[in-house]
Amino acid sequence: MHDYALARQYVRMTPRSRTSTRRIFLGGVLLAGATAAHSRTSFANGSGSDAKNAARRAASRGAIRPQSSYRLQPQAGAQSPGLRPSTSVTYTLEAAEGRRIALTFDDGPDPVYTPQILDVLRRYKVPATFCVLGENAVLNPGLLQAIADGGHLIANHSWSHPALPRLSTAKARKELSRTSELIEDTVGSPPMWARAPYGYWSEETLELSAGLGMSPLGWSVDTGDWRQPGVPSIVSAVVDNVRAGSIVLSHDGGADAAQTVAALHDYLPQLIDEGWTLSLPPVDGPVGAYRGDGAGSTPADADAATSGERMRPAAR
Repeated sequence: MHDYALARQYVRMTPRSRTSTRRIFLGGVLLAGATAAHSRTSFANGSGSDAKNAARRAASRGAIRPQSSYRLQPQAGAQSPGLRPSTSVTYTLEAAEGRRIALTFDDGPDPVYTPQILDVLRRYKVPATFCVLGENAVLNPGLLQAIADGGHLIANHSWSHPALPRLSTAKARKELSRTSELIEDTVGSPPMWARAPYGYWSEETLELSAGLGMSPLGWSVDTGDWRQPGVPSIVSAVVDNVRAGSIVLSHDGGADAAQTVAALHDYLPQLIDEGWTLSLPPVDGPVGAYRGDGAGSTPADADAATSGERMRPAAR
């Protein structure tokens, strides 16, 4: 009825009135079309209130990260463009750098012993590499951040310390990827080095590690501190065996590490007095590093390691 009444009113209009009405109608159509086009353009360009509101809603929900995408972005200021992770285990530092050695600590972070080790390292202004277990790091995110804030390097030591080659491919990948994700989520950068539990790698797990953007890190001097042989024994294992490029294995987690801390107090100033420079593995990967004899690289080595080392359960 309303449309019919409007039509009758239009018929009764004079020609001039009809012309004016048509002009007003066409102008309104053009204005509505322009407004709609502007709205579509604004949304496509990310401008306008609708686009902004949509962006806010998306941000509040949080971006969905593809699986293992944490390796798509290199560590800021550290990884060289085009660098490819290695599948060759690095047991020693580059010899050309002189009297350089590296200290590494496995199985942490531990709420009792990791802070003590960090205090000693801070006192002597020495960096170290901490090969962390995901199951311990998730319980101590503040310590993980303290390690990074102290200028130390964080490496992936798996989630729960299994012999990786004895797991299925899916489980081995999860042990490494889950830990890398936790490290990046906590400190903002993914690890570039991985140390296999017991030093036990296989071709497949080396490829898995490289696929996650990490290079394998071994050691050349084993302090045997996890056996708790006594402080003098640990000190001697270090000062009597280090050579240029040595990577020293100790533990800050997994069991009572009081002897490890006491030995560090003893041998660290000795090493400095003897002219050793405490360093880190290259933060841009193992380029130029040479490889030597390491520990735990065969099933027999892993059997020997697991028969003793895992008698000390990982800290929970």
